[in-house]
Amino acid sequence: MTNTTRTVHLPESLCEAMEQKFGERFGSLDQCLIFVMQELTRDDAAQMDQAEQKIIEQRLKDLGYI
Repeated sequence: MTNTTRTVHLPESLCEAMEQKFGERFGSLDQCLIFVMQELTRDDAAQMDQAEQKIIEQRLKDLGYI
């Protein structure tokens, strides 16, 4: 990972809400957003989504909806 950064424009109200809710845990809005973006781009997140989808589909089949 490189140390170069990019500028992102976000609504002020969203930034304030994130800082209020997660400021103590992450220390800064930047660190919070880095964490969220890293979690969303992890490969196992996609695998988990597929596994969850299979579980949901099976439940729907069991209920007779599929």
